[in-house]
Amino acid sequence: MKAFRVVGSYADPRKRQSFSMEVSAETEEAVRERVLSTLGSKHRLKRWEIDIAEVTELSLDQITNQIVKYEIGA
Repeated sequence: MKAFRVVGSYADPRKRQSFSMEVSAETEEAVRERVLSTLGSKHRLKRWEIDIAEVTELSLDQITNQIVKYEIGA
């Protein structure tokens, strides 16, 4: 497993809301799928309302989310 940081925005009824998430997955495709799924379920968003601007792979010292650290075995 690898750790990734995803940066983007989604459509809020009043304005664009930006987000940054740390996610663990095997591939960048899986990361995008997981972010779309998570944001869609938490905020009742459709996939087309979520814009992913950037996906970057993180090294062990860059990870701040403890759950992601546990999932990758660090």
